[in-house]
Amino acid sequence: MNVEYINPFIEASQSVIMMMTGNKPELGKVYIRNNSSFLSNEVAVIVGLTGRIRGQVVLSFSKKSALSVASAMMGGMAVNELDGISKSAISELANMIMGNTATILASRGTGIEITPPSLLMGEKISISPSNMRTICIPLTAGGDNLIDIDVSIEERR
Repeated sequence: MNVEYINPFIEASQSVIMMMTGNKPELGKVYIRNNSSFLSNEVAVIVGLTGRIRGQVVLSFSKKSALSVASAMMGGMAVNELDGISKSAISELANMIMGNTATILASRGTGIEITPPSLLMGEKISISPSNMRTICIPLTAGGDNLIDIDVSIEERR
């Protein structure tokens, strides 16, 4: 996987999370997931990619992290459960990150389209990207709120 494709995901996610929550996320050690499938946290938002590169991106949060991020996005309002509004906020965060990523990639000559986000909740959500290597971008936003961004893409020839 071309590192030129991964950097826009990092740039966009850090910028959008800072803008939407007021917390500058810290980038952890980016790594390649060893297995073809992996377990997501309790809340996962999946966005598909088509165009010059295709695949999927999964943003995953613990329930606690999702509640904290949704609260920050809503101006600090207390969020005690993942209801319709907080789920919408988390989905919109993923949509904004991917939109910004698409803009960065387009400015560098790689056009992509994104699908609407799909939010999944549950324990031990298993994600299995089809024959693609997955790069995990771990971010910590506002204390111990971990957000994993798993990028599974391949270049179209």
